[in-house]
Amino acid sequence: MPLTLTPLHPVFAARAEGLDLTRPLTPEVAAEVHAAMDRYAVLVIPDQRIDDDQQMAFGGALGTIEATRGVVDAEKHRLKHDTMNDISNLDTDGKLLAANDRRRLFSLGNRLWHSDSSFKATPAKYSMLHARVIPPEGGETEFADMRAAWDALPAAMQAKLQELITHHSLIYSRAILGFEDYTEEERRRFAPVRQRLVRRHANGRQSLYLSSHAGTIEGWPVPEARALLRDLTEHATQRDFVYRHQWRVGELVMWDNRTTMHRARPFDDHAHARDMRRVTIEDDAPTVAQRAA
Repeated sequence: MPLTLTPLHPVFAARAEGLDLTRPLTPEVAAEVHAAMDRYAVLVIPDQRIDDDQQMAFGGALGTIEATRGVVDAEKHRLKHDTMNDISNLDTDGKLLAANDRRRLFSLGNRLWHSDSSFKATPAKYSMLHARVIPPEGGETEFADMRAAWDALPAAMQAKLQELITHHSLIYSRAILGFEDYTEEERRRFAPVRQRLVRRHANGRQSLYLSSHAGTIEGWPVPEARALLRDLTEHATQRDFVYRHQWRVGELVMWDNRTTMHRARPFDDHAHARDMRRVTIEDDAPTVAQRAA
């Protein structure tokens, strides 16, 4: 059955029907998914009653699954696969995390606009988030199209940004919320990495590469760099560039981290569970090794 795509927003995001992720992905269908991602950057795939193994198989058919997770207390992992990200408010016993649990406080950073794994030298390509349990209200995910944001910049600003290199770290993003509770080993793992501020993709389009993880620009004073990064984030997340997704159980949403940012929206995590599981595909190479112009 061919992939049927229905746009969800004027500039990006589409509902993708015709996939059954309980079955192995053929090379032909995988090629269709890649083409759809190049066009829409965000795909909403409805009614996928899959388990962890099937979700991992879907990710593996589209690329190399990331080997590590960017979390604190990484040893406290309740899922079967070490490389599957637990995007939930649940502890290893399936109970709601306590209000002061450092895993909960650290994960509040997901409410900031970001690109997954931009804090790694080779960052993420695709993320695939599957909804197992959702709260009765809240907990939506918003996505912003960084290609449209780039296209809307004045030519003089594009020229200014073209060759800039930023530094990304989980320590930068969590500091925005006042989180500083790290072990020495975590501080080593979360050391800043270099990323291009502007990326060019195989289809020829350019995009901003922004994230709350970005804290400095090479060669710039820190206050000036952060002022520019904040201005660019405000520009890139204006409503014309944002799609807001209201989750349903069984949906799988995948997005291209090279061309979008996203953020989770709040919900009452003291009273309700939100069990989401993410498989993340790594990019082909560090952004600094890729062409920007």
